[in-house]
Formats: sequence, structure tokens, C-alpha cells
Amino acid sequence: MSYEQFAYLYDELMSEAPYDEWVRFVKEKLESYGSLSGSRSTEPLRILDLACGTGELSARFAKEGFQVTGVDLSEDMLMVAKKKADAEGVAIPFYQQDMADLEGLGLFDVAGIFCDSLNYLKSEQEVVDTFSRVSVHLNQGGLFIFDVHSLYKVNEVFLERTYALNDDPISYIWNSFPGEEPNSVEHELSFFVLDENAGKYDRIEEFHYQRTFPTEQYSAWLDEAGFKLLDINADFEHIAPQADSERIFYIAQKK
Repeated sequence: MSYEQFAYLYDELMSEAPYDEWVRFVKEKLESYGSLSGSRSTEPLRILDLACGTGELSARFAKEGFQVTGVDLSEDMLMVAKKKADAEGVAIPFYQQDMADLEGLGLFDVAGIFCDSLNYLKSEQEVVDTFSRVSVHLNQGGLFIFDVHSLYKVNEVFLERTYALNDDPISYIWNSFPGEEPNSVEHELSFFVLDENAGKYDRIEEFHYQRTFPTEQYSAWLDEAGFKLLDINADFEHIAPQADSERIFYIAQKK
């Protein structure tokens, strides 16, 4: 499958994702904790967008005046992200790296892992390593903001569910099953993509694994990596998580 195909599938699957809500939420947190004011207010904040995918959020942050650097593990995704940034008229350097093994990117004022991308790390050690490497790349006092699926979403919303889309250019069937590890889920996706030249649909299979952890665990790992946990919010609001919250945001500051 070419990167154009994969990016098309990804962007189609995420077409209704609330990207602007991520931007709004992050800007409000930066304002709340003073990162958008003070002595550096005349300089653009440097944001490290980890697991940036096809660059949707990277481009939006750049348009808001931030100096953005995008990182993703997929070379194909980054090719699409670069093309998208060029089309949007924003200058964004993109790097292919594993977020659990970041190196040599310099220092940033803000680091973010959005769209529940942290949940794709399969082991506890990968999460620990990611927090550690993010800390290395943040200025003292810099903010680290990430969101993850809640335990409720993984264990009750996703499991044993089937989602489907039936459209002309692309359709999919999405089945979710319990994973082998606690608080994990496996997603099996079958895409049916119209090949107009051949007059037929191509079937493309995707498998995704996600795992989340209790709040106490994320908090402990952040502390070990040299962060002070400032706030825990839910579902793009500045409120504490509830029993049925689905997306949990962590806002931490490098000590």
C-alpha cells in the first residue's frame, strides 16, 4: 500500500476528529499557566508535536503562530505531512523518530502527544522512556500535554463493538476486541477503497493495538521523569475526569 493510500485512509477515518478542539484546549492551558505571556511573549513558542501523523495538528499550530516541529515513526506519514504543510504555506521541519527514543531535536517550550497516540505504545517501558525523552527535550518549566483513552473507554466503550461506514469512495468495518494485557484493546479494520480506474474496490486490512493505564500510573511515571503534574482534565474541558469520561488530558511541567 502506498503512502498516498494510507494517508487517504487515515485522513478519511479522522475526517471528523475535533482537531480545532485540541488547538483550543492547548492554547487555553498555555494561557492558564503563563506560557503565552511574560518575557518570551514576543517570540513564538516552540512546540514539539510527537506522533504527528499526516500533520493536521502541526499545520494548525503553525497557523496559530507557533514554531512547530513534527515527529512520527512512519516515513510515509511524514511525506504526506510535509506535502500538506507546503500546501498550507507553513514551514514545519519533520523528523522520523520513535518517541520512546528521541534524540538531537533541541529544546522546546511545549511538547504534545495528541489523538491518543501514546496509547499505541505496547509496553510500560516504552511509556516510561517516552516521558524521559520528552523531559530531555523541554526547557525548564516547559509544558508537556498529552491525552489518552480512559479506562472506561477501553474497557467498556470499545470492547466487543463493531463500527461501520458505507460510502462510495471508501467503506470500512471496524471490530474491537479485548487485548491480552490489562486495559488494552485490539482493532481489526477492513477498508474497501474504490479504484476508479479498475472499476472495483480494493480491500485493505489494518490491525491496531492500544493500551492505557490508570491515572496513578501515569502520574508516577511523570514524576519519575522529572515532571510536576499540574492538572488532569477530561474530554477537552477544564474539568476533572468523571466515571464516564472517554479522553483524559494530562498537563505536566518540567521541574
